[in-house]
Amino acid sequence: MEITQSRFIISNTDLSKCPQDKKPEYAFIGRSNVGKSSLINMLANRKKLAMTSSQPGKTKLINHFLMNEEWYLVDLPGYGFARTGKSTRDSFGKIITDYMLYREQLTCVFVLLDVRHLPQKIDVEFINWLGEEGIPLSIVFTKVDKLSQSQAAKNVNAYKETLYEIWDELPPIFLTSSTKRTGQEQLLDYIDSINQELL
Repeated sequence: MEITQSRFIISNTDLSKCPQDKKPEYAFIGRSNVGKSSLINMLANRKKLAMTSSQPGKTKLINHFLMNEEWYLVDLPGYGFARTGKSTRDSFGKIITDYMLYREQLTCVFVLLDVRHLPQKIDVEFINWLGEEGIPLSIVFTKVDKLSQSQAAKNVNAYKETLYEIWDELPPIFLTSSTKRTGQEQLLDYIDSINQELL
């Protein structure tokens, strides 16, 4: 699948204000500074569809982008902010959990992980929580161009080993680089395959 049309629809913190047209939604989420906006822009073939920032925690709202007039890419606030107060973190948590648990159109959550890091407790806990709630998810490792192929594989395997402590079968895993456009085709084809099943 190729993205030929992409446009911003709405930002909000209220589920009732999200689009009501029943199109499938694919949510992207990760810790702050994981490269989420860059990945979204790569998938959409746009430079500034999602705003990138060197400051962690830029995304504070649920952002809906309509892709090819067929499905929504949803940019969610990150978790694990280092520079925000506890009350702000709690509100981000409520936005995320309400969307994950109660948004009927949610089709799959893509959890973004920076491949340069070994398993982080907050990431593992979030993935396990999604699994416990029965929310469909995939794991997307970002920034694979920043490491050698062997080191990236080593870090991915470390995550797999950690998750296998809880999981019998792991969710789909993708390796991406926004700079090199690695994983673009695989991710979009995966979304397209799900959309075809929903028809």
